[in-house]
Amino acid sequence: MSLGIAFIGYGEVGQLFARQLAAKPGVRMAAYDILFSDPEKGPQLRQHARESGVHAASDLAELCREADIVISAVTADAAVAVAGQAAPHLTSSQTYIDLNSISPATKEQAAEQVRQRGAEFVEFAVMAPVREPGIEVPILSGGRTAEAVSARLNGLGMRITPVSTEIGTASATKLCRSIVIKGMEALFIESMLAARHYGVEDEVLASLAETFPNLDWEKQATWFWRRVVQHGKRRAEEMREAAVTVNDAGVEPRMASAAAEVQAWVAALRAAGVFEGAIKDRGFRELSDRVRGRVRDQRTV
Repeated sequence: MSLGIAFIGYGEVGQLFARQLAAKPGVRMAAYDILFSDPEKGPQLRQHARESGVHAASDLAELCREADIVISAVTADAAVAVAGQAAPHLTSSQTYIDLNSISPATKEQAAEQVRQRGAEFVEFAVMAPVREPGIEVPILSGGRTAEAVSARLNGLGMRITPVSTEIGTASATKLCRSIVIKGMEALFIESMLAARHYGVEDEVLASLAETFPNLDWEKQATWFWRRVVQHGKRRAEEMREAAVTVNDAGVEPRMASAAAEVQAWVAALRAAGVFEGAIKDRGFRELSDRVRGRVRDQRTV
């Protein structure tokens, strides 16, 4: 029996998951991205889809028409709007999955858009970077039909663990974790910028190694920097959703909000060309020095 899976959003996650799922027997894979119609980026994205065995749909109506499962993999700030745009094209026989990093409250807003059309809504929370494991990355799921949907996709090689029949539990788990991970990234940005100014980064990392000897802090510092430089915009949006999650719990989201600001600041520096040519293979020292040079030029952080 064939299974139609459709991705809304053909970015890093959409491309990786769609390609791997398209290779599974009996899977019909499609994707749609607003950039498909972009004169510059569209041709390359559509070619990537064709070479991956993925049908590049012309719009959401075409995308949803033949799908059994529709998966939203867009940016956090677009999740609710995209659910609303897809909803008119869904039926009661389909399942809409939101795997975006958004708060429980925002997930519920997206779910309400979908439920109005009678379709099932399931939330996914991706719990680790996807690049290496691909579809085998650990995912938490939630919703009335989460167990059945997870079992069906696990049969294709995914690693999804249902955690609740309610919407929000999986997302809360993800975003509370993100406060630590993305918060540590933001701390390292600030720490290493100051350490490089004073010429004490080696001593700081050596001290961390004494306190936490199981980590290679030189590699960890570079890893944190590269992740923020590469994905700061998306991470900032996620941390804003984390702040909403904390605030909804009755706690002032001081750390989550601050981490969002740092991530967004680095994203803006990348957009301004500060890291041009140094994103993939440079260590944290060069990345830090590029920022420090920009700060000196502007005489402000």
